[in-house]
Amino acid sequence: MEFTLTGIIVALIVGLVVGALGRLVVPGRQNIPLWLTLVVGVVAALLGTVIARAAGVANTAGFDWIEFFFQVALAAIGVALVAGVGGRRGITR
Repeated sequence: MEFTLTGIIVALIVGLVVGALGRLVVPGRQNIPLWLTLVVGVVAALLGTVIARAAGVANTAGFDWIEFFFQVALAAIGVALVAGVGGRRGITR
C-alpha cells in the first residue's frame, strides 16, 4: 500500500464527513472536539471498509451504500463511546 499526500487528504476528508454524520446520528449533544470526531471518523471509515470487503459488498457498481452505512454506523458507535467516556473524564477540550 502506497501512501500519497492526496490519499491522506482524501482519507481525512472522508473521516471528517463520516465522523460528522456519526455525530448527527447519535441523539443529544456530544461534547467532543473536532479533532476527536475526525479520528473517530477515519477509524470508522477504515473499519467499515474492512467489514464491507469481508462481507463481499464493497465492490458494487456506483456508490457503495452498504459500505457507507457500515462506516456511519461505526462512527456513531465511536462518537457515542467517546462522548460517554470523555464526558466523565473531562477530555472534551
